[in-house]
Amino acid sequence: MKRLSGREVADEITKDLKVRIDALKDKGIEPKLAILRIGEREDDLAYERGVLKLFETTGTTVDVKVLDEKVSQEELDKTFDGLNNDSGIHGILVLRPLPKGLSDEHMRNTIDSGKDVDFMDVRNVGEVLSGVPDCSAPCTAEAVMALIKHYKIETKGKRVTVVGRSLVIGKPVALLLTSANATVTVCHTKTLNVAEECKRADIIVACCGVAKIVSERYVRPDQIIIDVGMNVDENGKLCGDVDYEKVSPIVEAITPVPGGVGSITTAILLKHVVINAERQA
Repeated sequence: MKRLSGREVADEITKDLKVRIDALKDKGIEPKLAILRIGEREDDLAYERGVLKLFETTGTTVDVKVLDEKVSQEELDKTFDGLNNDSGIHGILVLRPLPKGLSDEHMRNTIDSGKDVDFMDVRNVGEVLSGVPDCSAPCTAEAVMALIKHYKIETKGKRVTVVGRSLVIGKPVALLLTSANATVTVCHTKTLNVAEECKRADIIVACCGVAKIVSERYVRPDQIIIDVGMNVDENGKLCGDVDYEKVSPIVEAITPVPGGVGSITTAILLKHVVINAERQA
């Protein structure tokens, strides 16, 4: 079994970005990200810690705004508008999904395209849908493709099962994989016999947000497993959508959690912030 580490992929991306960040600072521009977090979900906190660590090492500023999970919709939208109207911010990351009772509709409809680093505005998905080569995409979906490219994983003619259909990862990564000439099946809560659909695949992308749902019943030898999930198990530890301990001895290659796609996602986020700062320059 080959362990597909995200760290070396992220390091490769970050090395180039450090040069570009230094060039921006020479022009008096300091790339800045704003994170808007509601509540204290452990997966949100884990992602935030990774962002803060990477951005600090590259000398990039992060402003974290934290709201109580019982915040009103009005206060949430007002806080977002303040970030959206701040000319010194080059990217806004809203940690989603939001707590029940809150909507991101206002944010999706009003976000400045020059600050939309995780493609909240569904209009930005148009390039992905149109198959524009090397287009930007939601950070995690782009991270999956960066991992595939780095490890030279063949997608042409391969059967890929995507477990999950969210706008953040499932749907966009399915579109990107289709553009990479894979034959893609998207599974969701209404799909019958998900395990059988997964077993037929050459590559599985697990991104449904359910801890360890992909077990040994879902896999076979010679498969490549890309685990996008970030959950908390019964022991309070971070885990993916794949049961790593049971699946890894069977398959050809697999990404760990943590240390897999999440590391790359953070680097892609930094890339999007830098691109926006360069456009402003």
